[in-house]
Amino acid sequence: MRSKGFTLVEILVVVVIMAVVISLAVLSIGVTGRDAQLDEETRRIEGLMGLLHERALLEGRDFGLRIEPTAYEFVVYESRRDRWLAMDQEHEFRHRVLPKGLSFQLQLDSQIVVLKAIDRNLPSDQALPTPQVAIAASGEGTPFRLTLVREQTNAQASVDGDALGKISRKNSDQPVKRT
Repeated sequence: MRSKGFTLVEILVVVVIMAVVISLAVLSIGVTGRDAQLDEETRRIEGLMGLLHERALLEGRDFGLRIEPTAYEFVVYESRRDRWLAMDQEHEFRHRVLPKGLSFQLQLDSQIVVLKAIDRNLPSDQALPTPQVAIAASGEGTPFRLTLVREQTNAQASVDGDALGKISRKNSDQPVKRT
């Protein structure tokens, strides 16, 4: 007479299958809720802004950050030509396009700024728009909050700057405070 039930091998096979499925689900979702691309981009912007703040003090020059909906670039003010010039010659400060699915939101003095794409096909003698965020040679800067948003999940990470040039960052796993 045969007893009803599962053999040890059958139970082990089911446990292994469940473990594989659960581990794949955890890896695809992420345990911490962080968005690595958001955090990497905010870390880059924070670092470059800090570096430009130091350069502004040392070199006595004005720098800026020009922001588009899905791109950004660093600029330097050229007083002889009375215009802001892109810093494309320096690789780390070149024009950068955000990864697909990411976009910027900018706040200046707690007011949301409408970001517009810049036409890159303008003649070279026509000045590009002034940067939204400036870093003066005195070390002072434009107070701002630059938020990166992932469109599909609404995950956010931000870089904040105050009038004294202090830059801080909030990762994508930190709760967003609504103001």
